[in-house]
Parts: sequence; structure tokens; C-alpha cells
Amino acid sequence: MSPIYDLVKDRRVYSIEADRSVLEGARFMMEHRIGALPVLRNGELVGIFSERDIMNRVVAAGRLPGTTRISEVMTANPKSVSVEETIENCLYLMREFGFRHLPIVDGKELKGLVSSRDILLRYIAQKEAEQGRMAV
Repeated sequence: MSPIYDLVKDRRVYSIEADRSVLEGARFMMEHRIGALPVLRNGELVGIFSERDIMNRVVAAGRLPGTTRISEVMTANPKSVSVEETIENCLYLMREFGFRHLPIVDGKELKGLVSSRDILLRYIAQKEAEQGRMAV
């Protein structure tokens, strides 16, 4: 299979600063129709902030989204992969550690974010292409 970066290389990379409020993060995710954001501090990846973090660490905990900082409720120090990592290894990491989003980095630079949905859609497209070739 191709490198994981091939799945996201043509997409804009969305991220948010660690000192922003949960409310700002939630609105940003809603506006861009995304379920998670890499969190940066001084340009470096320090966390990931997801819909699950909002539900579990903000709403269920009774915190105020307007005054709670993303850095307080994000998943800190997320696993990340290089742009050359294989799709298979990324899928293994996601399954093994139970997360749905995986930041892609080149050194310390954030290059993208891949989701399990991205990998699933790629797999389905490949299977459909294979079936199309067999039908001809």
C-alpha cells in the first residue's frame, strides 16, 4: 500500500492553538465539519482535541466550554506517524491503541491528520476498483 500521507496530501491542514477555548475549538470543528483537531503550541504538535474530549472531559464533567482551555482537556502527546508510514501500520496503531485520528508529521512539522474513516474509504474504493476490473 501507499504511504499514509497520500490519503491527506491534497487537504488543508486544520489545527488549533492550545490556549484557545473549548468553545472556539468546537465551533471551528463544526464550521469545517471535522471531528478532531491537532493542537499546537509554538508550531509544534502537543495534543489532539476531539469530539470525544468535548463530551467526556467538558460536557460530562460539567466544565464551561467558554472558559476551559483546550490544553486542559486535550489528549496530550498523541502518537503520530511520519509521512512515509504505511497505511497498514497506521491502521494497526489506531486499532491497538483505540483512537480514530492520527497526526502525520515530517520531523516536528504537522503535515496532516488521518482518520479511520479516511482509511476505510480508501479500502472500499480499492475493493470497488478491483471488482470493476474483474467484471470487464
